Amino acid sequence: MESMRTSLNVSEDILEEFDETWQAEGLDSRSRAIREAMQEYIEGHSQLEEVSGEVVAVLAFDYQHHEVIHDLHSAQHQFQDVIETMSHTHQGEWCLETVFCHGDAARVRELVYRLRDFDGVGRVKTMLLRSTAPANPE
Repeated sequence: MESMRTSLNVSEDILEEFDETWQAEGLDSRSRAIREAMQEYIEGHSQLEEVSGEVVAVLAFDYQHHEVIHDLHSAQHQFQDVIETMSHTHQGEWCLETVFCHGDAARVRELVYRLRDFDGVGRVKTMLLRSTAPANPE
């Protein structure tokens, strides 16, 4: 495997937390921790990309209420065919939302991408619970 040196910009707070985490886990270097984090990211996105058929999934995301609430309400109505229920809580200036989805994988994937498009949304985490079709049909 060929290695490539790269650089990236990260806030000091995130870098400190990252360093504390990988060191507490006993990894031998920041580079190894970043490689593992990248691999987990790729695996998580690949799973969402490759699944087809009917799925059950949970989407969890945080957002700044005042920046995106109207757009979020619009998206929720647009995707009511796959959104079964939602849970909402406040954490200071941020809101946390959990969306329980059931339906066509392509529609759930489209919802995830739509949520990630909003600047006021911090992150969207997806947990695929069940799929009726294999991830790689052959």
